[in-house]
Amino acid sequence: MGKIKVGIVNYLNTKPLLYGLEREPIKSQIELIGDYPARVGQLLLNDEIDVGLVPVALLSHFSEYHIVGNYCIGTEGEIASVALFSEVPMNEIKKVYLDYQSRTSVALLRYLMKEYWGINPEIIEATNEDYRKEIKGTTAGLVIGDRAFEQRKISTFIYDLGSEWRAITGLPFVFAAWVSKKPLPGKFIQEFDESIAVGLNHIDEIVDAISFELYDLRKYYRMHLSYTLDERKKEGMNLFLKHIELGS
Repeated sequence: MGKIKVGIVNYLNTKPLLYGLEREPIKSQIELIGDYPARVGQLLLNDEIDVGLVPVALLSHFSEYHIVGNYCIGTEGEIASVALFSEVPMNEIKKVYLDYQSRTSVALLRYLMKEYWGINPEIIEATNEDYRKEIKGTTAGLVIGDRAFEQRKISTFIYDLGSEWRAITGLPFVFAAWVSKKPLPGKFIQEFDESIAVGLNHIDEIVDAISFELYDLRKYYRMHLSYTLDERKKEGMNLFLKHIELGS
């Protein structure tokens, strides 16, 4: 069997997951292919990769899929890097730009606006980074990933999507999981999972190697992010997918 193509996301939140994948014994078995979350999902849909860190909102687009291993990009509450940013309070927002790099966060935001916040602004799907310049006045914007830390320094109001989901459901939220369209060899999955676990024990080393002044990364990795795909996260993920299927 040739190298297994693994789709990854080059955000700060994935650094602990990638630490072990960039080292042996798994390194020589895989080819890492990086892109933003929505694009990684599309690569898997197109069979351009074998397994990827895929936005969970895309799972409804797969006729068959398999969750690979026991790790994910999740949160028990506040995520810090996924939020709706605005200069005005929520009830004054007239227009919302959706982040083109996201699928799960977009679906979650749509659900929150309709079913929980009770707002109905004009929706604009962004196609590039220019949309962030439009986050002013009564125009808000969803920003995810590393760019969200920049936006936190700019915007007056920050509506954290992880916190909002937790407040509604009492459950953690899963933004992305390792997914394949076809079953992968059991031995590979075991080594893949073990390799990912390595990075979670090297948070200090990972942080020390990153030059980043916009946010406390130790706090981000240890308090905001929760990487284990446990039963509670699966429950939260399944509830979210149910809402998507119902068109909420």
